[in-house]
Amino acid sequence: MQALAPSNEKSSSQEEPSLDADGFEALFRECAGDVHGYLISLLRDRSAAEDVTALAFERLYRSRARLDRRRGSPRAWLFAIARNAALDELRQRRRASGYQADAGRATEPPAGDEAFEQAERRMVVATALATLPLRERELVLLKFHGQLTNAELAHTLGISESNVGTRLHRALTHMREQYAPTEEDQVA
Repeated sequence: MQALAPSNEKSSSQEEPSLDADGFEALFRECAGDVHGYLISLLRDRSAAEDVTALAFERLYRSRARLDRRRGSPRAWLFAIARNAALDELRQRRRASGYQADAGRATEPPAGDEAFEQAERRMVVATALATLPLRERELVLLKFHGQLTNAELAHTLGISESNVGTRLHRALTHMREQYAPTEEDQVA
């Protein structure tokens, strides 16, 4: 076990803040792109994802003194904050306009065959993700964008670790099933 600074005067419930300014800055550099990508995938709106990313980091910074590393890593905590902020945004959209997700977006044509294939794969994955219910979609996005462990996912979502594994398996199986017919159609 790693030794921290001696703390004879403090109880474990009164530890120093777990995320100082340097740690926050390092976390921002490491995770900003992943959080933003997760939020774009969940919200399907680049502008809203930028706003919610900024909000998530702001909330993390304001509450950094309450970080309890026994309950998860700072990265997991950040993604839990981002998830909650995104769900707030989605609820607000539904109240305001009866939000309907648009499945496709106009994009620039890819530069070459490899770029085209990569863009095509992204589109297939995005389409398969769109077929998932919100809870499963956010689970997959947190797992792969957030790179959270099943234990961190369980804590973030408030479910058991075995339930995380089961739901994740079902969601990925569903996505593969959605992809399989597309692949067969391309071959035929």
